[in-house]
Amino acid sequence: MQTANLQELKDLLLKTDEEYRQLATQHQELDELLHALSNKSHLSDPEQLEEVTLKKRKLHLKDRMEDIVRRHRVETPGAFSQARSAGAP
Repeated sequence: MQTANLQELKDLLLKTDEEYRQLATQHQELDELLHALSNKSHLSDPEQLEEVTLKKRKLHLKDRMEDIVRRHRVETPGAFSQARSAGAP
């Protein structure tokens, strides 16, 4: 799948798939927490552990999101590109 099509599929899933939307929201929240930690000049030992834990959780969420994308592509092969063609002028 082309990059543009993949992004369009992800956008569609954000609108139509509740699980995907929840995972994306959680992923964004973890990203914001990691960003706040990265702005600190020095991390304490507990903060370093938190950073590693957040990164692992964020990666796990991303893996689950990618599973949904793959599942959607397998369950509805060609449906996404057909829907795009039908909506095109």
